[in-house]
Amino acid sequence: MDPALQSDEFVFCAIDDESVDWRALKPLGQFREAESTTLILERTVAEQAGFDVDLPMRQITLRVHSALDGVGLTAAVASALSNAGIPCNMVAAFHHDHVFVPSSMAAAALDALRKVQASAT
Repeated sequence: MDPALQSDEFVFCAIDDESVDWRALKPLGQFREAESTTLILERTVAEQAGFDVDLPMRQITLRVHSALDGVGLTAAVASALSNAGIPCNMVAAFHHDHVFVPSSMAAAALDALRKVQASAT
C-alpha cells in the first residue's frame, strides 16, 4: 500500500448555505449530502474562514494505484487502525485511497499501516 504521510493538516467542515462560494476555499475534497456539503480544507484556510478546527487531521496517501472496484483495501486499513485505537476517515479517489487520522495519532497510524504492508510481502 506504500503509505505516505502528507505535511499539511486538514479539517472536515460542513456548509449548508449554497450561497457560500466554497470553491474560493480551494478544498482538497467536497461531498454533497442531504444535510449539508462537507469540505476537506487545509486547517489554516478553515480557521481563516471561521470554521471549527478542533479536530485537525493528517492525510496518509496510499500510493498503490487502487481500483475503484477493488475489494479489501479499505477494510484492511480501517481494521489495522482500529486495532491500534486510531480513528480514521477514508476517502477513495480515482488513483489512490487517502486516510485521514487525528494529527496527534498520525505517526502511530503510519507505523500501523507500514506493519500491515510488511506483513503482506
